[in-house]
Amino acid sequence: MTRALRVRAFLALAVLALSLHITATVPVRLGLDLRGGTQIVLETRDSPTVEADSEATDRTLEVLRHRIDALGVAEPSLARSGDNRIVVELPGVQDPREAAGVLGRTAQLTFHPVLGAADTEGTAPGSRSVRPGERVLDDESGRPVRLGPSALTGADVDSAEARIDQQGGAGWFVGVEFEGAGKDAWARLTGEAACRPAGDPARRVAIVLDDKVISSPQVDTSIACRTGITGGSTQITGSFGREEARELGLLVNGGALPVPVETVEQRTVGPTLGAAAIEASARAAVIGTALTALFIIAVYRLLGALAAVALVCYGVVSYAALAALGATLTLPGLAGFVLAIGMAVDANVLVFERAREEYAARGKGLRPALTAGFRNAFSAVADSNITTLIAAGLLFLLASGPVKGFGVTLGIGVLASMFSALVITRVLADHAVARRSVRRRPHLTGIAETGKVRDRLTRRDPDLMRRGRTWLAASAVALVLAGSGIAVRGLDFGVEFTGGRLLEYAASAPVDADRARDALADAGLPRAVVQTSGDGDLTVRTGELSDAGAAKVDEAVGGLAGGAEKVRDELIGPSLGDELRRGAVIALVSALGAQLLYLAVRFRWAFGVSAVAAMAHDALILVGVFAWLGKPVDGVFLAALLTVIGYSVNDSVVVFDRIRELSAGDRGTPFARLVNTAVLQTLPRTVNTGMGAVFILAALTLLGGDSLTDFALALLIGIVVGTYSSMFVAAPLAVELDRGAVSASGTPERGSR
Repeated sequence: MTRALRVRAFLALAVLALSLHITATVPVRLGLDLRGGTQIVLETRDSPTVEADSEATDRTLEVLRHRIDALGVAEPSLARSGDNRIVVELPGVQDPREAAGVLGRTAQLTFHPVLGAADTEGTAPGSRSVRPGERVLDDESGRPVRLGPSALTGADVDSAEARIDQQGGAGWFVGVEFEGAGKDAWARLTGEAACRPAGDPARRVAIVLDDKVISSPQVDTSIACRTGITGGSTQITGSFGREEARELGLLVNGGALPVPVETVEQRTVGPTLGAAAIEASARAAVIGTALTALFIIAVYRLLGALAAVALVCYGVVSYAALAALGATLTLPGLAGFVLAIGMAVDANVLVFERAREEYAARGKGLRPALTAGFRNAFSAVADSNITTLIAAGLLFLLASGPVKGFGVTLGIGVLASMFSALVITRVLADHAVARRSVRRRPHLTGIAETGKVRDRLTRRDPDLMRRGRTWLAASAVALVLAGSGIAVRGLDFGVEFTGGRLLEYAASAPVDADRARDALADAGLPRAVVQTSGDGDLTVRTGELSDAGAAKVDEAVGGLAGGAEKVRDELIGPSLGDELRRGAVIALVSALGAQLLYLAVRFRWAFGVSAVAAMAHDALILVGVFAWLGKPVDGVFLAALLTVIGYSVNDSVVVFDRIRELSAGDRGTPFARLVNTAVLQTLPRTVNTGMGAVFILAALTLLGGDSLTDFALALLIGIVVGTYSSMFVAAPLAVELDRGAVSASGTPERGSR
């Protein structure tokens, strides 16, 4: 065993041991779409006196944290997003209306002296003609009273708690403790009121919450004039029930929000939907991985079996990385984790195919051929994975919510796949080919033969680039068809991009879509979009819809199905929808620009332009197919689209890397012929890698459940189209651009920069 092999083996064992320890001891954090619960995104707004900047948002977050703690939700999560957004996650909360009400209310709590009864018939409360500094509000009994300026605010309150008077039988009340200057202010306020005779309205103190008098008790006759209630505590009494007292206690205890807040996004996922998604994804991962492993074993035999072992190690390493980083595993992220298993095969296939070439062309032994395979494939592995990392980084930076989680998972998967292929697989393969029993039977390794695809291509030696313009014309026709789908059918944007509300139900029996539309029209929602599936799932998508409107939808669907469980509830504000739509466009343009820049640096400009054109070709065809199929274009589709862009450039990079290698060693062969040779030499890798990903995606499409079907379908279409475009769009276009450069300057441009 060489020193380099010992170092790799030690590194592989250390990483695997650490990964196994983390996997066994650190649970991965599941997103709310997998474990069930509610996510609320609040946006702070400017008030007449306070600007909703980052400092005000931080203070608002702390107030909300106190309120959430008082709600008693297990493991809540609050985090600031940007300068004026707060993301609140409430695991296990299935009815978000109460929580949203408690979180969103500004709770402007004030304490006022009552100056007397108000005789102001015929005018509205709060707008009656009174003296400067005074106001008129109806008390809890509905009688108008005159109030003086506020003497205390909610900021003077230290704590508040709902209690019950079991001895006196007075029912529920809220005990309030004041702090700091609030203690003296409360004593002065009650001391002034105590100077009035019993029964005089001016002996009362009004407690106002959000411009509504919730209680105006009379100061007890035992309180001395000018002395007031000392000690800094009091009781808010009234006709409270248990829930009313509890909610008031939460609001008062939390204090007033520094600035108003508005709910711009709200998602609720039932625990059964999350559990079903995890089960379906796990089933798809096991079956897809097993099929992929069987395929690479059938193609590469012993080395394929070792690559399958490395795949298992990849799964352990990537899962441990997720857990160690504290990343949240969302539903798209779970799909990305499964997808990365198929993409992890790519590096192994690149190495094994190069080793086959070295063994057949140069007559090297197994170990030299394998070493040369790893060395020659490294640049293609690095370039192709870096382009995928660019797409993952853009998802993380520009996306939000579950799609951001997909970017994290995909990025971790790419890094883990490179480690498993270049370190773990190499250690296992080097150790295997060093065995005398293996050297005596080289055909067992899978690299001592070229393979059926390569043999057939070698015999026929087709000139694919001779028909380059034909391939480009066929691609142009496909683009026209895709564009016509977008123009004729239009894009069915999800609520993430349009704003509105999406409600999903699991009914005990299939529901007729027309009956559901009629029932919703009767409930006052004639424009609701209804989609059903044969197994009893029903989805309702509307514009802006209040909680009261959502309750009408619940009632209408429940009446149709004889009972239905709401498994998902998503509310997106129109401002957030516009922002997400802009973000999607920025993400796509940024992805294309970043890929072009990277390829222009690594290769020459013609390759970069060709690869980006192929990526745009793949993206437009995928969007057009979804338009023709009437599939929704939402945040999950955006994740799939950016992944397709990364996968598309992977194939192009492998071809261009081979062109660069051939150009460096052969300056006399025409460029079109070099491109054709590169395409033929990399075609076996393209086929084998594509098959590995197809097995995974087919399993996700068939077994992943409704929530993953569209995601897997988009990726499946993208991989098929991307495989085609790398050979019949990017390569022919590079040839045409080279011809144009020759015509313009008379000198072809070769090699890399």
